Amino acid sequence: MKFVFNFGASGDLARQIEAGAPVDIFASAGQKDMNDIDRKGLLAANSRKDFTGNTMVLVKPVHSTIKLSSLKDLQAGGVKRIAIGNPKTVPAGRYAEEALKQFNLWDVLKDKLIFAENARQVLDYVAREEVDAGLVYSTDATVRIKEVKIVVKLPDGSHQPILYPIAVLKGAQDEKGARRFVAFVLSAEAQRILKQHGFTPLSQVR
Repeated sequence: MKFVFNFGASGDLARQIEAGAPVDIFASAGQKDMNDIDRKGLLAANSRKDFTGNTMVLVKPVHSTIKLSSLKDLQAGGVKRIAIGNPKTVPAGRYAEEALKQFNLWDVLKDKLIFAENARQVLDYVAREEVDAGLVYSTDATVRIKEVKIVVKLPDGSHQPILYPIAVLKGAQDEKGARRFVAFVLSAEAQRILKQHGFTPLSQVR
């Protein structure tokens, strides 16, 4: 069985599916985009499952001398630009928005915010020192740990739990094979692999 992957912001991928893109399986970094697909009747029956979780962290360029220890420190005058995913299409951006609003920082910081088209673009901005700070998934931050420094993990309860859903699309070319792939992703072997790459076991997210 051969798999062809298409990576991108969950919202963008959902719109592609709605437009008729030939897709067998959709995995999203947030529930909203999967919900949108589900409401349109595009999921195969009983195929949707949550398969892993993640956490959000505040990061800054590794050589930055700006003193940051919490989200509230983003109000400091030395912090000019903060990158987050576009909340309209990027789940990480929605989690970032929720957290900033939870601490009453959204309106205070809105003129500093730079919206990126996906979570990895946020990471790129921080790594290239084009911004002073960013909010990204912890799994992304660890990929470029030589270029970005993790300041702090966002507090539990500051945003919705980060649960990644996966589902087979109705009309999949190989629905049986797609369901086998989803079953594998939920298997103990795949869960160990996800944990090795920094993802959060489901038991710790719910």
